[in-house]
Amino acid sequence: MTDRAPLRRELHYGNRVVACHAGRAHNVHGLLADAVAQHPQSDALICGETRWSYARLDEEVGRVAAGLAGLGVKRGDRVAMLLGNGVPFVVVTYAAARIGAVTVPLSIRDQMPGIRHALVNSQAVALIAEAEFAGLVPVPDETPHLEARISVGTAAGFAGYDSLRRSEPLIEAADVGEEEVATILYTSGTTGVPKGAMLTGLGIVHSATNFVMEMGLGPADTTVVVVPMSHVTGLVAGIHTLVRAGGSVVVMREFKAPHFLDCAAREGMTCSLMVPAMYNLCLHQADLGDYDLSAWRVGGYGGAPMPAATIERLADALPGLGLMNAYGATETTSPSTIMPADQTAARRLSVGRPVPGAEICVMDETGCEVPAGEAGELWIRGAMVVPGYWRDPEADAREFSAGFWKSGDVGAVDADGFVYVHDRKKDMINRGGHKVFTAQVESVLTACPGVIEAAVVAKPCPILGERVHAVLSVRPEGFSEAEVAAHCATRLADYQCPESYTVHETPLPRNANGKILKRRIKEDLGFLEL
Repeated sequence: MTDRAPLRRELHYGNRVVACHAGRAHNVHGLLADAVAQHPQSDALICGETRWSYARLDEEVGRVAAGLAGLGVKRGDRVAMLLGNGVPFVVVTYAAARIGAVTVPLSIRDQMPGIRHALVNSQAVALIAEAEFAGLVPVPDETPHLEARISVGTAAGFAGYDSLRRSEPLIEAADVGEEEVATILYTSGTTGVPKGAMLTGLGIVHSATNFVMEMGLGPADTTVVVVPMSHVTGLVAGIHTLVRAGGSVVVMREFKAPHFLDCAAREGMTCSLMVPAMYNLCLHQADLGDYDLSAWRVGGYGGAPMPAATIERLADALPGLGLMNAYGATETTSPSTIMPADQTAARRLSVGRPVPGAEICVMDETGCEVPAGEAGELWIRGAMVVPGYWRDPEADAREFSAGFWKSGDVGAVDADGFVYVHDRKKDMINRGGHKVFTAQVESVLTACPGVIEAAVVAKPCPILGERVHAVLSVRPEGFSEAEVAAHCATRLADYQCPESYTVHETPLPRNANGKILKRRIKEDLGFLEL
């Protein structure tokens, strides 16, 4: 980890005083402009046959920016993107930033109702979509603000993407303030209507800078972006962070462990940010010794604790790889905490320390801070926290207070300042008055032989209220339910141990952000209807 640079307090968003990095890029366009000025001939973007330097990427961004401007897209207008991981996603992201437009990335795994909501709520004036997803786009009468429909590939009713590239590159960038919205990301919406978190230039630049500082990244670094770019991790950690570092972004369409490892070896990947299940699949589905991964030194992960067995196996196979837990959310523009690599094994259940400029406090139900080590809701404040949700003042009032975002996560901060995330408030199980943190049980389960991933949910009970039920994805040749039960009995309190199991040989359902869909699991089990 590099030394932390000095911070200064600044007033932002009207009434927030937050610690900020001095001398930062002024906006998202500034991230790319700095990289182009400092590393014009270095590899910037690699995807299939495409291998562009920063100068070449800058030219393409300028052409698409000019094309968007020619369509009448202006500063502050919203440009929606129904694009999977690929060159157009990166180009449009920075092209919109050059003219001061706001990108609205949409998940290609979403369906028409979610896409309609985002288009209508954001009042997007333009949409750039891959042709294969054009059928998910609502008809024009349902999206009255949408004036331009562009497709990558051929789709009826859409203009071709190449039409955006015919103008001379737009060189002059709009003078966009860092507090202006740069991207609207719609939360996964596991309950209720998805909310559009407003990511600003200030937040994106700070998060990219924090990743660069805490992970020690620079121009020699290369990442393979395999998580969705439409998610805050793919967008901020995968694209903006490597551009901030002047490094190389290698794009993969989807995660398949052997293909990922082959790409990582071929391109000399030095850093990654994935969910723990992806690291686990690399170990389960491939022999790491078959690949030259000697350059891989930073293994960032988030979304769940890393199983102890995975940490140990990765340490044996890749002794030069430092694993670093990173905890954050869409509302925090990615990382709120990062774990120093040399602390990961000893503090496996911690998500690390707050990143520079982040304040994290643990609050009880009455709004009072609890003592170190005690559990409560994690509240987070800093320059990277979004100012609010797009056109949703009720959600702003409910989920923000004095600049703090109320995460909905139950956690704790120990006396050394390390943060722990025990569970989502809504996922915690109340078994006869005993609180069971499902993440803790899942961590024990994934350390069992044969278990690839686990989800623990509440099973309704007329006597105790709720009981602990485990849903497992397993390798059948190495799995025994009796062995799993015995393993849990020696590591968990009796009330924490799963009392029933559902076992699959297929992966557990996940949303586009890589999070396990516990609500869908409970629906499939019939637990929501009892």
